[in-house]
Amino acid sequence: MAIQWFPGHMALTRNAIKDRMKEGIDVVIEMLDARCPGSSANPMLAELTQGKPALKVLNKQDLADPARTEAWLVHYNATPGTRAIAMDTKQITPAKALLAACRELAPTRTSMVKPLRLLICGIPNVGKSTLINALMGGKRAAKTGDEPGITKVEQKLVLAKDVWLFDTPGMLWPRISIEQAGYHLAASGAVGRNALDEEDVALALMERLRADYPGLVAARYALADVATSTDDALLTAIGRKRGAMLPGGRVNLQKAAEVLLYEFRQGVLGRITLETPEQFATWAAAAAEQDRAREAKRAERAKARAKGPATRQEREALRAAEQAEAPDPDEPGPR
Repeated sequence: MAIQWFPGHMALTRNAIKDRMKEGIDVVIEMLDARCPGSSANPMLAELTQGKPALKVLNKQDLADPARTEAWLVHYNATPGTRAIAMDTKQITPAKALLAACRELAPTRTSMVKPLRLLICGIPNVGKSTLINALMGGKRAAKTGDEPGITKVEQKLVLAKDVWLFDTPGMLWPRISIEQAGYHLAASGAVGRNALDEEDVALALMERLRADYPGLVAARYALADVATSTDDALLTAIGRKRGAMLPGGRVNLQKAAEVLLYEFRQGVLGRITLETPEQFATWAAAAAEQDRAREAKRAERAKARAKGPATRQEREALRAAEQAEAPDPDEPGPR
């Protein structure tokens, strides 16, 4: 099942960013989740802010795999016009480092006449509001919470006499074409619960954990043979270990999924990063190829419709191709 979530206020945010870029922004700060730095990078934001210096902030580094965080920093710092730093927004010192990095990206904006104008963006629940409160010296300038979508409107904050910060609500994008990215965003807590099936997300998360962090799963849940077990078997075993049982001795897989997702999000399992730059590049290339194949089929059908099928057999073949491309009404969609 593909994960998609783009409620109305996100569309408004997209338009607000467009307008703000026209009025003038010097540096765009994009908050990324250090546990999924590729999946949490918004491709729509890259289009909206094209050409502006960018600071990638890998937040929640205290929950992420340090070696993989370093690999992602190298990856992003190799991108022209981009700087990347890792931080934990519960600390104030890294917040000062963020401002220093922004000043390096826009060295001419250093006075009240030419204030440094920053736009901060990111996926929902990435810790943006917590960072802003740290930048404001501990003042509660932005609402914080564990649910995605807390911030709903843009706000302007004066960090210093020569630094303006424009905060925007957390935003995903209309179509998440990389399937793994959708699951990683959902596992991190960036997607509203009404848009996902937690059991599906937990199984996708277990697939990554089983491949890359079997020892952490084994240690947390006292399980053996994690690397060679199936995802379903492991989730069932977690349910049994935690007493998530239904009448008749059946495991409540929904409760088991909630346990796994909660403990991943809270860092109880250990420091985990779900993707490397190389893995994400492979997934992105595969998704792009699928999109190209889909567009080619659509173009072929459009050409056939314009020409008009000459025979009954051709008409039936065209109808079958269109039905194959149409969504399956029995396929579970966002809840």
